[in-house]
Amino acid sequence: MSAENQGFNTRAVHAGQAFEPRTGAVVPPVHFSSTYAQDGIGGLRDGYEYGRGTNPTRDALQEQLAALEGGTHAYSFSSGLAAEDSLIRALARPGDHIVLGNDAYGGTYRLISRVLGDWGIGNTPVDMADLDAVRKAVAANKTRFVWVETPSNPLMKITDIEALAAVAHDAGALLVVDNTFASPYLQTPLALGADVVVHSTTKYIGGHSDVVGGAIVVKDAELAEKIGFVQFAVGAVSGPMDAFLTTRGLKTLGVRMDRHSDNGQAVAEWLLERPEVEAVLYPGLPSHPGHELAKKQMKKFGGMVSVQFKGGEAAARTVAENTSVFTLAESLGGIESLMNYPSEMTHASVKGTELAVPVNLIRLSCGIEDVEDLIADLEHAFTFLK
Repeated sequence: MSAENQGFNTRAVHAGQAFEPRTGAVVPPVHFSSTYAQDGIGGLRDGYEYGRGTNPTRDALQEQLAALEGGTHAYSFSSGLAAEDSLIRALARPGDHIVLGNDAYGGTYRLISRVLGDWGIGNTPVDMADLDAVRKAVAANKTRFVWVETPSNPLMKITDIEALAAVAHDAGALLVVDNTFASPYLQTPLALGADVVVHSTTKYIGGHSDVVGGAIVVKDAELAEKIGFVQFAVGAVSGPMDAFLTTRGLKTLGVRMDRHSDNGQAVAEWLLERPEVEAVLYPGLPSHPGHELAKKQMKKFGGMVSVQFKGGEAAARTVAENTSVFTLAESLGGIESLMNYPSEMTHASVKGTELAVPVNLIRLSCGIEDVEDLIADLEHAFTFLK
């Protein structure tokens, strides 16, 4: 059976993971070497020369990532933002424009507006569900990228990837999809017409809250060559131990995402019945405006749930600070459940802008614990509400 015909979990376990030929070690060794002996000047062994450019452990991870996202090339970086920065500098130039979701991750918006804005990259935030608004924003500028997160962080909006790809391509732009929340197990944007997929591999792909990383995946050789050059020339690469930990996490992505999704669904349904709750933002709920679209382009609905409280900011803060199974912390996607107050944490950099997150909202990253314990923990926190 060819690798292309293998199921997701088979590819996750085996892509890039051939046993070590000398000893037969089933888990390939971690290669820490920063440089490689040459057989005479220019006589490279398997193309390996210097650790910034190539490393067998990182190469194995990149092969694994490409196989799972349905791409031909993948590139691993030291963080998700390092991946995004490298992508933009590889494919855009001063004077180009980025049309991005008006609820984009705060770190992405900070990078585009405050770092690359000074380099001459413009941006327009827009509601990605409004295709006419997207077309208008794309046409008004020299748009290089249409940039979307779906589901979005933290408002859990669902965007039609196929439709957005058509809008971008009609204008000669590239569609970039941040697939961090869904992971390649739940959604494969390249198959839906996207040109580039980006990830914070820190999240679901690594999956254990013990490694920071990012990735870019493409299936176009010309784009791949440009991105690969910047990865090499700038050098914001993942180190060998980071690559190994990410690979180890990626092998269990499918089974973890099944559990994350089941827990997320149960928590969302419980929250929906609470009188203290104003809104539950979860695409697995039939009441979610993107539910039918999510069913079409996602396998399941993931472990991320956002909730808004009738009691406003005070209620959100109270719940966020009174859980014990849910840990109050930045990040998401680990096996342990995390609680986040985006307005002052992950999205503090967009306060006062149109990307600002409602102050009555908390974001839950539902881990793989017993769901009864997650609900009991939330129920206990709700007793502190007046």
